[in-house]
Amino acid sequence: MIRFPRAYAAASLWYTVTQIENAWEEAMTEATIKPNAALSLTQAERKLAKAVERANQAFTEKNLRFTKLRQDVFEEIAATHASIGAYDILAKLAEKGTRLAPISVYRAIDALLEAGVIHRLESKNAFFACRRMDHRTGRRPIFLSCEKCNAVQEVDSEGIFETIDRLSRDVSFQPRVKFVEVSGLCRSCQSKKD
Repeated sequence: MIRFPRAYAAASLWYTVTQIENAWEEAMTEATIKPNAALSLTQAERKLAKAVERANQAFTEKNLRFTKLRQDVFEEIAATHASIGAYDILAKLAEKGTRLAPISVYRAIDALLEAGVIHRLESKNAFFACRRMDHRTGRRPIFLSCEKCNAVQEVDSEGIFETIDRLSRDVSFQPRVKFVEVSGLCRSCQSKKD
């Protein structure tokens, strides 16, 4: 039986293909729901499934196990499209009936970080799903973090790390910079009126 995660309402409830088809038919016939809304939910489900598939591949490439708990934690992080704290993840899993000790979530997060499928925002002690998944180019990203909605974008560093390395060498300083994080407002939050 094939199952897909549902990315709305009681997030990540599992439905069979038949149930999704029935929901699609109901959405298309129900006057209060627009066809585009039903379509976007399906796209969200597909994006989440693709993210899980890429995460599974990253774990396999690094000879790590992508356990059910690690997948559940990853799905919560990836479904937010923003940064999320460990205790928020714990609460979301508890809402779905999975009661865990905080250490279990932190261990899963550590494994996800090791596999490179999530990143940590140091300033917020929060995590977000890696959108690039290919850091083999050697170019490290800059994280742009929205202060209002917690959305995070990864953008190419365009030589920032090389500049940091050069300036550090000039003063005999050994940097341990893994990332550069910039806080501000995303396009969507800039356009919203307070």
